[in-house]
Amino acid sequence: MRVWRTALGVAATLLVVTGVSAQSSVRVRGTIVAIDGNVLSVKSRDGRDLRLQLADGLAVAIAKASRFEDIKQGDYVGATTRPGPDGAPVAVEVHYLAPTVPEGQSTWDLLPDSTMTNASVAAIVQSTGKRELVLIYRGTTQRITVPDGTPIVRTVPGTRSDLVTGEYVFVGAQAAADGALSAARVQVSKDGVRPPQ
Repeated sequence: MRVWRTALGVAATLLVVTGVSAQSSVRVRGTIVAIDGNVLSVKSRDGRDLRLQLADGLAVAIAKASRFEDIKQGDYVGATTRPGPDGAPVAVEVHYLAPTVPEGQSTWDLLPDSTMTNASVAAIVQSTGKRELVLIYRGTTQRITVPDGTPIVRTVPGTRSDLVTGEYVFVGAQAAADGALSAARVQVSKDGVRPPQ
């Protein structure tokens, strides 16, 4: 009997592990077309109609515009960049990050050839016609140009009532093996300010 219980326990654990590993992370960007209970319907930026199952304890974050002048040494930010004419990174957007987000750099899918860098601001350089951030992550230093007009955004806590038709969302969703999408956190636009990443 004990062997049988042990075997059942192992099998159940394997099922849980398999279920978890069968999920993958996907980024959803698009416009809310409907919300029905815990189901958020989104028209993605590439024209797909997506349905996301929202967690009961869903976290909602509202995008708020900030300014380059507000950035301070020590701030923790994410910066999407693309190579400029000389190959040096140029910011497409900059957003503030929570300290729990891992630092580092990776390819990003906002635009072709874009890169995401999560890093602390080591220095701010501003002179006539030039704005730069010096970022540091994992012992690596990178200098990025931040052109005028680059979206700079922070998020503030929101509620489910902020998820309304016509607003733009950015979601790090989980995709199950059957393609079903679920989300525990949604970033949403408000007053014309969109989650930029």
